[in-house]
Amino acid sequence: MTMLYKITGRAEWAAALDAGVFRGAPVDLADGYVHFSTAAQVAETAAKHFAGRTDLLLVAVPAEVFGDRLRWEPSRGGALFPHLYDTFDPARAARVVDLPLGPDGRHVFPELTP
Repeated sequence: MTMLYKITGRAEWAAALDAGVFRGAPVDLADGYVHFSTAAQVAETAAKHFAGRTDLLLVAVPAEVFGDRLRWEPSRGGALFPHLYDTFDPARAARVVDLPLGPDGRHVFPELTP
């Protein structure tokens, strides 16, 4: 099982829980897919796109729940990133944890499942 990670704001996740569907953050809606990262990619994603934000959650979802709606496409430096071309039920998340900032200003990640 491959675990995928989505960084999102607490308010966005709360709205998804209320609605029973996660449609994505504004960048996802603009790009037409939900951006995910692997365990090896997510810290760099946080540093590049979420620097300094203190309102974040890290959502872990098994890749297998998405089936053929998930595509692995080249992004940063040609690395393949998982993109979900659909919405998803937030109840499918295996884990949701706070993503706090550490004293060095970088986000502090829990142990991640690859």
